[in-house]
Parts: sequence; C-alpha cells; structure tokens
Amino acid sequence: MRIVASLTVLAVAGGLASFGLRSESAGPQWQALRAQFSDQEWARLLRTADLPAPSDPTNKVFHDDAAFRLGRALFYEKRLSGNGELSCASCHDPARDWTDGKALAVGLEQVDKHTPSLWNSALNRWQFWDGRADSLWSQALQPIEHPKEMGGNREEVAELVLTDPDLRALYLEAFGPAPQELSATLTAERVFVQVGKALAAFEGRILTAATPFDQFVSGLQTGDPEDLAALDPLAIVGAKLFFGEAGCHLCHHGPLLSDMEFHDVELPREGAPEPARHAGVGRLLTDPFNGRGQHSDDVEAGRERLAYLNRTPHQRGEWKTPGLRNVARTAPYMHNGVYASLDEVLEHYSTLSDAPARSHTDAKRVLEAGQFDGSQLQALKAFLQSLSSPPPPSELLPPLDSDS
Repeated sequence: MRIVASLTVLAVAGGLASFGLRSESAGPQWQALRAQFSDQEWARLLRTADLPAPSDPTNKVFHDDAAFRLGRALFYEKRLSGNGELSCASCHDPARDWTDGKALAVGLEQVDKHTPSLWNSALNRWQFWDGRADSLWSQALQPIEHPKEMGGNREEVAELVLTDPDLRALYLEAFGPAPQELSATLTAERVFVQVGKALAAFEGRILTAATPFDQFVSGLQTGDPEDLAALDPLAIVGAKLFFGEAGCHLCHHGPLLSDMEFHDVELPREGAPEPARHAGVGRLLTDPFNGRGQHSDDVEAGRERLAYLNRTPHQRGEWKTPGLRNVARTAPYMHNGVYASLDEVLEHYSTLSDAPARSHTDAKRVLEAGQFDGSQLQALKAFLQSLSSPPPPSELLPPLDSDS
C-alpha cells in the first residue's frame, strides 16, 4: 500500500545525533542495522518509542484507585444490560485481547461494526470507529443503552449501583455520599455519568506492555546487543518496508502506530459509502455527554478539543485508523470485520483488487496498490507479529466472585 504523493510527508532533518546513539559509540551490530535504514526510516522507528501516559481532564476520577475498583466491578457486571446476561466483557473479553473474535459484534442483536480492542483506548483522540465520542467515559455509556448492544437504561443502572450492597460500597468510596432516592431524572443521569467515568478509570489502565519491537527500538537507542536481537531478520525487513517503501507509516506512526485520524482505505462495499466520520462528527457535537457539556469536569478543555471540528462531505466513507499493537491477536480486521486474517489485510493493500471502482470522493484515489511480492508480504506480517505484548495483568481480570 502506498499513499498517493499528494499527501504531505514531513521531512526529517539533522544528522545521526538526532536519532539517538552516535555511530562512533556503537558496536558492529548496531552499525549494520543503521546501514539498512535511511535517515527518514530510522527517525520513524525511533518515534514509536514510549507510550504516553493517558489523561482526561474531563474526568476527575480518571486516575483514582477507588474509581478503578468500581469500574472493574462494573465492566464485568451483567446486570447493566437489559436482559441481565451481557457485560462490557461480553464483547471486550480480556482472554481475546479485549475483543470478541467475531467479524461483527453481537449483543442483544448483531450490530454492523466490528468490536475494536480496548488496548490503549485511553490514548485515542476519538472513540468508536466513526469518532462519535471524545472521551472514554462518554463512549462507555453508549453501548449500555444501545438497543442492539446491552439494552439497558440509565435509571435501572443507577438504581443497581445505589442498591446493590457491594456496588454501593464501591460507589461511596469513589464518589462520596450517594443520593437517597432516584425520584429525579437528573439524579439518575448523574449516577449514570459517574458509572461511565468509573468504567473509564478501569479501561484507562488497559495499556500494552513492551513488545519485541519495543525492545528492538530500545536497542537502536542504546546499542544493547540483546535488545537489538529481539527482532528476527524477517521482521526487520518488514519494519524497513513498513516505515519506508510500503508507506504504511503515513497512517500508522508514533507509539500507537496510528495517526488517530480517519481515512477511506477503499474496502469492498456495495453502493454509496457509509456516512462514517461525517455522521460521527454530527453525533459528537450534539452529544450531551461530550467534553464541553454539563457533565464534563473541565468544560474548557472539552470546548477546546471540539472548537475546530467540522463536518465535510469528504468524511463520508472515512473510518478511524486503529492502533496496531497486538494486531496479530485481534482478528478479524477493519471496521466491518471484512478480513479474517492479517494475510487478507496485506493482500488488500498490495493489490486493491477488491476496492470499489471509484473512491468515496469520486476523485483521485487515496491509495495505490503496493504490489508486494510474497516475501515482502511475509516480512510485513512478521513485523506486525512483533507488536504483540504480554496478556493483561491480573488486576484487569474479572474479580474472583464474578461469573463473567
């Protein structure tokens, strides 16, 4: 896959001193690797280091341990759903890397989107495939009340939290004195928002640990021979392709390997492109739970984020670029689950043989076929497999008394 040249590529300036270790202090293993990559490719590799710490000024309990404990209990709580049989973990299963292994998510009914993994979701600029939420806490509320997903409602959720002895104790620890009764709609809504913020405190800790690729990048910075050996030769070839000739880095870059923006990657479809980001922007700007609304803990920060967000016709057919950490373990792929394996994804970008006849703007294509040979496809796959981190820590798994 190559991005058409009309997209801007940032130039990389400076000598070897800009890229970490100086060549005169490096060993032969490092020097041999340095010779394989151009200055631009090398700089792109180094910019993947160090995941940033997540934060959310619109959620004052985002880093709170008590809110985390409440959020953990709620994440695995099936009574949040209308039928008492579905929890957040029903689709975001930690044993499946926080997804469900299905092409399309199934709650009370099947929905039309693939379940995205929750790995590093707190670092996303926008939530959902169409970006219709601007925070984890506002995102967490939507599936609970969606009629095809969990089918619950805020009044019953609030009543559960305030009347169940265990949940009430966790709630009081996180948020202080609870309302005495739920006679007012606003009271139920307030508790419902707090449920979302507690869920976000839990989900905010679903962060990937170091991968073989991260160890390799650390070796590029320090020259440590053990770290430099973390990637096998095939994955190194794949990394060079990914950050160079193949152009994958134009959408997949930085620590998350995502530009956190929205693109039409010319997936197979019938008829006109879906509203996608165009609809997502409209829903976000009118969402009462967005960052500039009355339930935000920092309205100014929320207002600043949304200030220059506009809807344009070009956004139709554009979906969020997913991060690629743990991508080898989160099949199927794409917003509609159309590809069952990494091989199918790579084949699409290599040939575009299943792309629509015209792009979503009826203009020049955004993508050009990469025309990769078999060895290049295997190298790219090996690189993507090197992005796999250890499984979730025990603190993120279901409580011992949970039946999830």
